[in-house]
Amino acid sequence: MARKSLIQRESKRQKLEQEYRWIRRSSKKEIKQVSSWSERWKIHGKLQSSPRNSAPTRLHRRCFSTGRSRANYRDFRLSGHILRDMVHACLLPGATRSSW
Repeated sequence: MARKSLIQRESKRQKLEQEYRWIRRSSKKEIKQVSSWSERWKIHGKLQSSPRNSAPTRLHRRCFSTGRSRANYRDFRLSGHILRDMVHACLLPGATRSSW
């Protein structure tokens, strides 16, 4: 299980990203439309003034049950070892176990 502080930090990043999403998108559209370099730099400065954690690239996917940040499957929102345990327990319909 991941530390609670890391999970809380990630949820804070998600909230910030939601809050600044519209501002980032609108300023990026403005940059594409403006032709003068000086105006582009002003708009770019506005983009840079937003908090770092509001950028969507700072987000990580986490396991739904344990909060683990590595080896996540997007379809199930679970980490690898939890997914394997659930498949072996027949808790995920449509998923099959691998047997060699």
